[in-house]
Amino acid sequence: MRKSVSVAFFSLMSTLLIFGTVIMGSSELVLFSNYFAQERYDVLDEVVNVAQRTASHLVQEAALPEGEELEALNTKLELIGESAEVYLFFTDCDGNVVLASDPENLAGDVVEASVLEKSAKAKENYHVFGTLDGVLTEKSYISVREMRRESGECTGYLFLCSSGDRLVEFRREFFSNFFLSACLMLLVASVLTKVMMHKLTDPIQKVTDAAQRFGGGDLSVRVEGVDGEGEVADLARTFNKMADNIQSNDNSRGQFMGNIAHELRTPMTTIKGFIDGILDGTIPPDMQNHYLQLVSEETGRLARLIQNMLDLSKLESGEYQVNARMFNIWETLTGVALSAEQRINDGMIDIDGLTMDEKVLVYADPDLIHQVAYNLLDNAIKFTPAGGTIRFGVERLGPEVEVSIWNSGQGISPEALPYVFQRFYKEDQSRGLHARGAGLGLNICKVLVNLSGGQIRVESKQGEWCRFVFTLPVQPPNPGGMKRLPDESGRPGAVEDPASMKPVD
Repeated sequence: MRKSVSVAFFSLMSTLLIFGTVIMGSSELVLFSNYFAQERYDVLDEVVNVAQRTASHLVQEAALPEGEELEALNTKLELIGESAEVYLFFTDCDGNVVLASDPENLAGDVVEASVLEKSAKAKENYHVFGTLDGVLTEKSYISVREMRRESGECTGYLFLCSSGDRLVEFRREFFSNFFLSACLMLLVASVLTKVMMHKLTDPIQKVTDAAQRFGGGDLSVRVEGVDGEGEVADLARTFNKMADNIQSNDNSRGQFMGNIAHELRTPMTTIKGFIDGILDGTIPPDMQNHYLQLVSEETGRLARLIQNMLDLSKLESGEYQVNARMFNIWETLTGVALSAEQRINDGMIDIDGLTMDEKVLVYADPDLIHQVAYNLLDNAIKFTPAGGTIRFGVERLGPEVEVSIWNSGQGISPEALPYVFQRFYKEDQSRGLHARGAGLGLNICKVLVNLSGGQIRVESKQGEWCRFVFTLPVQPPNPGGMKRLPDESGRPGAVEDPASMKPVD
């Protein structure tokens, strides 16, 4: 059976409260009982002194008076007993009862020798609670004193008794009041525990319900109404943040898959149409080369898309290995520009800043940096209008080199600048995948530059220009300082796992 937190907490608190109440009540009962007994014994000791002076005749004569003298003695003893709410009796040295103030309270007439021995050994009075083994009709507080002649010879024993009914009544009243108080305490504790547990478990229940709905596929659910400080509020905020990230990533994935499907379908439809037109003669022979060129371009676009997806898969699986070495960054930039020469010429774009005369060494993986430069140049060519300019720049800044690729054109809006390196991001959703790509190239650049030990940023003035800048180290870093992917043994590198694809500031 499932046991909730509130039930478990209430059970624990109730058990502790009951246990503590029982211990407190028991200790108080023992304390009060001892106090009550001591008070009774003190009263009996005082009465013993009075009764002993009254019984001086018995002590001196060691015999009972007769006639009027005996009646007078009995009267005195009764007055002493009634005034102190006690009763008394005398025994001889063998324990035989010889005189009693209230004979009705006696069920026997001989006190055991063990009691007499203990009384004889006591310095003053011997105290005991009980019936003296049946001599008394009820349990009583008893104070016993041995009586002696002036010569020290025992003449008998004086017993002062106080009924124990008062203790029984006291205990009954104590238990009654204690039980009432304990019930009231448990009731108040139950109410307070209920209120407190509601405040504690209600937010937890909200998080639980939200998590169940979220696990059921409702990614829009959030934990509402949990504010303030504390672990539960932190848990709710963390859950909401996690849900936001998962929903955002899920939306991006859905959009990405839709874009990929559209991108794959569009060129394939175009290619099929052109090939079918050539095969069935719809396209005349003199136009076939033109349409075959279009087919080649569409095939190249498909190849680039598939390559980006393969690169993304490698990054996520950790297959990329950083093989850093010293090389001339200008050679990489020149090689990338030459590979895109046909597209640059077709777009009537001017290239500025390239040089073969300078030599600037950087420490990185040439293959990774070649892909970064290619993606950035490809991006610049797509958004540079006819007659525009693409400008390369390399500048040494202390322990690193800053590489920039600038292009004229529409640029990027200020609202879009913070998101251009995010995975799957496309600034203009309405322009289709052909205009902005799949939203992977710049994110791949971000990760690869981070893996190489550098940083990347974007600058833009909307309507005029856009500039991408990344940095690379000029010398090998200290051991452990190179930002690498996990090696074959699975040990993590010095940078966050690129499979997470999170931008590194």
